[in-house]
Order: sequence, then structure tokens, then C-alpha cells
Amino acid sequence: MQKNISTLIGLSQKVKYSGLFLALLASSPFANAQNKNATVTVDGKTFKDSNKNGKLDVWEDTRLSVDKRIDAIIKQMTNEEKVNLLIGTGMPGIEVLTGPVGDSKQGLVPGAAGGTDSFDRFGIPATIVADGPAGLRIQPTRDNDSKSYYATAFPVGTALASTWNKTLLEQVGKAMGNEVKEYGVDVLLAPALNIQRNPLNGRNFEYYSEDPLISGKTAAAIVNGIQSQGVGTSIKHFAANNEETNRLTINAHVSERAMRELYLRNFEITVKESQPWTVMSSYNKVNGVYTSDSKDLLTQVLRNEWGFKGIVMTDWFGGFPGFESIRSGGISDVVKQMNAGNDLLMPGIPAQKKVLLEALNSGKLSQEVANLNAKRILEYIFKTPTFAQYKYSDKPNLTEHAEVTRNAAAEGMVLLKNEQNALPFANKQKEVSLFGVTSYAWITGGTGSGSVNNKHTVSLLEGLNAAGYKLDKELVDLYKPFAEKEEAAEKESRKARGILALPGRLSEMKLDDAFYAKKAETSEIAFVTLGRNSGEGGDRVMNEDFNLATEEIEMLDKISKAFHAKGKKVVVILNIGGVIETASWKDKVDGILLAWQPGQEGGHSVADVVSGKVNPSGKLTMTFPVNYADHASAKNFPGIPADNPKDVTYQEGVYVGYRYFNTFGVKPSYEFGYGKSYTDFAYSNIKTNSKTFNNKLEVKVDVKNTGKVAGKEVVELYLSAPGKNIDKPKSELKAYAKTKELKPGESQTITLTLNPKDLASFETAKSAWIAEAGNYKISVGASSLDIKQTAEFSVPKELVVEKVQHILPADEKFEDLKP
Repeated sequence: MQKNISTLIGLSQKVKYSGLFLALLASSPFANAQNKNATVTVDGKTFKDSNKNGKLDVWEDTRLSVDKRIDAIIKQMTNEEKVNLLIGTGMPGIEVLTGPVGDSKQGLVPGAAGGTDSFDRFGIPATIVADGPAGLRIQPTRDNDSKSYYATAFPVGTALASTWNKTLLEQVGKAMGNEVKEYGVDVLLAPALNIQRNPLNGRNFEYYSEDPLISGKTAAAIVNGIQSQGVGTSIKHFAANNEETNRLTINAHVSERAMRELYLRNFEITVKESQPWTVMSSYNKVNGVYTSDSKDLLTQVLRNEWGFKGIVMTDWFGGFPGFESIRSGGISDVVKQMNAGNDLLMPGIPAQKKVLLEALNSGKLSQEVANLNAKRILEYIFKTPTFAQYKYSDKPNLTEHAEVTRNAAAEGMVLLKNEQNALPFANKQKEVSLFGVTSYAWITGGTGSGSVNNKHTVSLLEGLNAAGYKLDKELVDLYKPFAEKEEAAEKESRKARGILALPGRLSEMKLDDAFYAKKAETSEIAFVTLGRNSGEGGDRVMNEDFNLATEEIEMLDKISKAFHAKGKKVVVILNIGGVIETASWKDKVDGILLAWQPGQEGGHSVADVVSGKVNPSGKLTMTFPVNYADHASAKNFPGIPADNPKDVTYQEGVYVGYRYFNTFGVKPSYEFGYGKSYTDFAYSNIKTNSKTFNNKLEVKVDVKNTGKVAGKEVVELYLSAPGKNIDKPKSELKAYAKTKELKPGESQTITLTLNPKDLASFETAKSAWIAEAGNYKISVGASSLDIKQTAEFSVPKELVVEKVQHILPADEKFEDLKP
């Protein structure tokens, strides 16, 4: 038998196409033995003989606990096997970034990001992990295969979070998880939930909010949805990964208070409420230590304080000082990473294996640590569909999932402005002028690991056509070829710049005043789309990105002037992933619909909202400032030295986003929690179940639809705490809920609950979460500034909610901002 296999392998090296080798191997007697699901019968009970050795090994005995079975494997593993388990199998194609790094195993799913190794003698299969936050990212086409493997592009993170709807988010997660499972993947490298510390972060589109409660609850709902399908998630990037500039090396200086209240709190909520299978450590350093080397983060906080039971994996090449260092033979500190509790090094390269094996052989890395990390990885493998030999179909229900993404995108849209009921515009007889290159070259989602290879994106043009709108034909005939040309040129330019090239803004078409005046004569309304895209590997810029380009301002000015002269309306559709400047131009138009990057069905979703089929109920999960400089983090982003940042100081402390704007009295363009509706809601009858806090407090409020159409309202609860011991933000979001769809005149009583930790702040001097004694004010409303009802309660004596160990000692002196 062995001779036959050697002959076949020798033959395969001379054969040009691997397909022939596989065909030969499949017909060999060896393969037939392999393909039979081998079993062993002991005491009348049948067990899988996963390593095909004809006997029942301890780890195959399902009568024993998983714990015992895994311990038996670890006992028999050689040092080399342990190292192969602790380091990933590489990522095909990564050499473009890193230079040659040695062998990469192509997993069973082309386009996946990597995985863990297989061990035939234990019957342990290779498992597979794949990107990403807006849906599964795999190759749609495969060699020698006529089938397509498209995945659904769901709305981006900012759009999903803006729904404030946990039930809906869980449905999105279920659909994502189904595609992961049916395409043979074990873990989706998502969701991404870093805090939006600064509006220019190039990956904010993947993230959820400037607030840790929204961020944590949104991620938990999505994780619960994905993992209900029997596959895992990897929540990322843990932690304080809040910029893309020099992301592999940047050293973030953060106080322990800011770290615990903002940058860890969201992860804590997600870990405790959804038990993700894995956590991904981030690239950056915190206070001088790479997060993948930080025992404080990965063991003390994550495991000891929060009770996390899964595995920690690095981000791809985490702990390497930049991709350049890999080219010149640099290496991450593998021993430090293992000791910190970073179980799996991804994507894994031979150089890391060599160093780790030497360390294990010499005792520089203890067997105890290697065994613990290996055990956690085996516990993960034992849970996977691959280990259970799940027969995946390669046919998820893409039609059903298109409906899920269409509804989620519509619910996440935020109506920023609606003068004189410019929207909904339901008149299908009157002509519509559709302006803006992005109306025709629609943006589904951002680039990098957060992108999806979906079959087709529905543009706004297609969405409005499908909904039966009468579009100005001359405009469409002008714009369509122009947009196609612009889009193709942008894609070519990105291709030429390499794998992590950032997307550019598409130019706008130059049209003259007379042309706009002619359109205002014949059309009833103008829709103008403004588009923005960004991606992994770089941050956004001020000019022509955060701020509008001169040509965009000119276009808006000319359209508004022409249409308003004829008494017609102008509505702007924002097809963007993150915050842009709105204050300088919002008064020129009648309506603004923030559509985000709403996934593959985006054009349909916008048409659903614009027509009134869906009443918008999204609310902002971040502040839209008047000027970029109004953000407290603006003077410390992306860091110093300006031309090549090595350090960034989070000097604003806990005053990020609305905590800063509202505490320091800085007026935003649109505040956190803001969003309009086609109907109106009245709040009344706020009640607390007690005037003093005793372990928990219930707050009830009635919400009534007082308008003319059905709609949903997001009810937000902000808490103002006494600030005697330490400074506190003016108010902080502590609970929220979304009503069901309320018909005109219908009411619903919403109940919101406050727990001890919701009252507490982290007091560094006491190394504890403390709720001060004194009076607390509850503010319930439609945004952080639009408060409808208030109530008060008291805490009779100081509560020490949780005592913890100090973590992440400062590596440089600075004082956090105080009011």
C-alpha cells in the first residue's frame, strides 16, 4: 500500500494539473479504505474510528467527557505536534504583503483566511476561519469548477448598529451563520466592535458606535445569531485598536479608567452576553505592550474577570512590528504571546514554528503553558462542524438572506432632515431627477477584510426603477456610462496600488446651470447621492472625504438653486460608511436620508424608505460634529510624529463622542441618538419601581404614536451620576429599547432596567467599580439631547460593585481631560 501511495505522489509531481492526481488517488485502494467511515464496536456500542487504526482510542470514546478525551490527546502529543496546533496553517496569497514566508496550506474553502492544522493520528481535522463583519468572505469562483460560491453582503456595522434592534440583529446573525456553516467554514472572523474614538478611522464602517453599551449589545446580538447555527465567531480587535495608521506598531497610551469604561466595556458585554468561541487580539500596543503579549488583557481581564472560556487568536501577523519586518526575517515574541494567553498565532508561518519548538524543547516555554493553550484549541476544534463531519451543502438560502439584508438596511437608515415632509415621496407618476455618480455606482460596503464577494449590488437607480418610479431618462442615459467608466477606473487604480489600497472617491459629472434648470422644469423632486468609501489599512482624510469636495458643493448649490426656484424639493441620500461633515450644506436641501453602506440590496432598501413602504426608525450611534476639530480626540489622531506616528495618547480619557460634546457644551450638527420619523411619538408616565436603588431598578415609560402613519421608536435612557469622588460625563447611555411597530394612536409601555454596574464608574485609586452615594437622574428620550421624561433615585451608601486588579500600567505620564 505504502509503495502505491509513493508512486502516486511521485507521479503527481510530474502531472501538470492537480486534478489528475486527485482522480488517480480517488481510484486507488488506499482512498477506498480512507473514504469508508471507519468504526469500532466495543461492548455492543459503535464509535467512529477517526484515525482509522482499527481500535478505540481514549479520545474516540464518546462515553468519556470531552475534557478527558482532550487530555488523552495532549498527553500523547509530541512538542512538534503541539507547536503545529498552536500556530495557524498560513494564508495563501499573503506573500504580496509579507514577501515569501514559507508554506501555506490552502484550506478546503478557497478565499478563507486560514485555519488550524490537522493531526491524522488523532483523527483531528483542519478547521477553517474566514472574514468578515458584513458577511462571509470567500472566493466566488474556484479552479476547475463551474459553480459559483457567492455570499450575501449585509449592511455594514454602522448601519446594523443604527437599527438599535436586538431581535433584528440576531436574525442578521442567523443568516450570516447559515452561510458560514453551509460553505464549510467553522469560524467567522467577526463581529468587529472597536469604539469609534475618532470619525476618521478608516474602519469605522465595520464598527458600531462611539458608545460601549450600543457596541457591546449589538455585537452580542449578532454573535448569538451566528453561533445559534453551530459555528463560531471571533470578536475583534481586542483592544484599543482605534486607527489604521501604522496599526501593526502604534502604541496607544490609555488610562486604566478610559480603558475599562470605554475600550473594554463593549467587549465585556459581548463576552458575558454571547460567549463568543474566540477573541482576536489586536495589532497595536497598549501602554508599550503588544496586546497579543499582554497577560493583563488576555488572562487577567478576559479570563479571570469576565470568565471567557474560548480561544484567543492573534490578528494576522499580530505582534510583528510591521509587514516590512516579516520580509527581513523579523518575528513576533512567540513565547510572550503564549505566556500571555494568546493560544493561536495567525495566520502562522514556519519561522514562528521553528522558534516556538526551540523554546518548548529548551524549557523557555513551559509544557504547562503549551498544554493549556493546546487544550483550549482542541476544545474549540471539538465544537466545530468540521469535527462533527457536517455535510455542508454549498447552497445557503441566498434568496431568503437577501430579504433579511434588505429589511435590516431599511431599518438602519437614519432620517436626518425632512423639511415640509419632503419624504416620503410616493408619487410614481411625476418625474424624478437622479443626480450624483454614486446613485449609479452604489457602494455596498467598505474594502479589506470587511468586504464580501456578493453576486450583485442593487444600485439606487435599480431600486427606484424596480419600485416603479419614473426617472428622467436623459439623466440616466448620461450618468450610467459615466458612472461605469469612473467605477472601472477607480478599480483599476486600486488594483495597481496593491492588496490594501484604499478606495477613492468617484468624480462628479460636470453639468451646466441651464441643464439643471431644464430638469427642475420637468421633474418633481431631485435625489442626490453623495458617496464615500474607506477600508482596512489606512485612515480617512479631511479633504474630499470628511469634508465635501468643491465639485460636490457646486453640484448641490446648482441643483438646490434650480429646483427651489421652481418650488421643487431636493433630497440628499448619503451612501457612506462613517461620519462626514453636514453642517455647512444641510440648510441647502429639504431632506437628508443617511442610507449608510447598506449591503447588496441597498437600492431596494432606500426605495422602501423613500416611498414610505418603510418608516425610517434608525438613530445615530455616533455624533456628527459641526467641524472635525470639535472632537476631543482630533488633536491626538492619528498620533506623533505626524508624518509617521509611533505613539497616540488618548488624552480625552472617557470624554469620547457625546460624552465630550454634551459635557463640554459643544454643539453637534446631529447628536448621538438622533433620528427622525415620518410620524411623531409622545412620551409620558415615567415610573421607577423604587426611589432608592437596591440591587436593580426598573424604569417604565409610555410611548404613543401621535402621528398619521405606523412607526417604531427607539427609547434611550441616559443616567447622570453624582460626581463627588471623580469627574463624570454629564450623562451616559445605560439602557435602550425599540418599540414594536405602533399604529397611529397606539401606545406601548417600555421597561428598562438598571443594574449596579450601570451606576458605577471605575475609580483607579481604589481599583474598583464604584457607584457613589447620592442622587442619580434618569433622562429618557429620543436622543441624547432630546429628553422627554426624567426621574430621580438615590443610592443611600457607596456601592463597591466590583474590585479588580490594576492592569496596563502607564508607560508615559499624562493627565486625562476633565471638565
